[in-house]
Amino acid sequence: MSEAGPTTARNTVVAAALDLFAAQGFEATSVEQIAQAVGMSRSTFFRQFGGKDDVVFSDHDLLLAQLRAVLRDADATAAENPWATVCAASVGVFRHFAAEPELARRRYAVVRQVPTLREREIVTVFQYERLFDEYLRAALPGLDPIDAVAFSAALTAVHNHVLRRLLRGTEDIAESVLTDAYEVLLHRFGVHPDGERTRSDDVVVAVFPRRMPTAEVARRLRDSL
Repeated sequence: MSEAGPTTARNTVVAAALDLFAAQGFEATSVEQIAQAVGMSRSTFFRQFGGKDDVVFSDHDLLLAQLRAVLRDADATAAENPWATVCAASVGVFRHFAAEPELARRRYAVVRQVPTLREREIVTVFQYERLFDEYLRAALPGLDPIDAVAFSAALTAVHNHVLRRLLRGTEDIAESVLTDAYEVLLHRFGVHPDGERTRSDDVVVAVFPRRMPTAEVARRLRDSL
């Protein structure tokens, strides 16, 4: 079966569940009601989703599994720039939700209203962060664990900030907003396009004409570094 088949079927169940949650509340909605709404047996529902809270986070479960596979393959092929690899993986998550923004917004609205779902969301965010952290440590032997943790946390925070702009608004957010933000993040962590990092003890020597305006000197240094 093609990927579109199971994805469409899953989204149908998710949409039906979100409709019921919005209409009568998360706690008042039963698994039986969700299954009945999509013509599915109770046993099939539990086999495919687990519980009603799992319906809300089914996309994340799928995405985390896909990310593990992507990063495992990248590690096996010795990715030239692991920093860019985790950025690209994160963009893939954003792309998934941006493809169906209305469904993502409805899910977000439900999660905001239910404390247990908000708690699970926090755990889910940490799973992404830990996945990126573990990949960077494995792909970059000798990397300071603090740097791996800091970059993974910053990457996840930037991703969530941009994604929430999409979820809280009514207009689409271009993927370039996220990729541009990641370029800034990489620069601040001293990561060059080739994946190498600027050492904290590196010394840069530059020579400029005496009459060159200070602003131009600063601009050229910034562009070069």
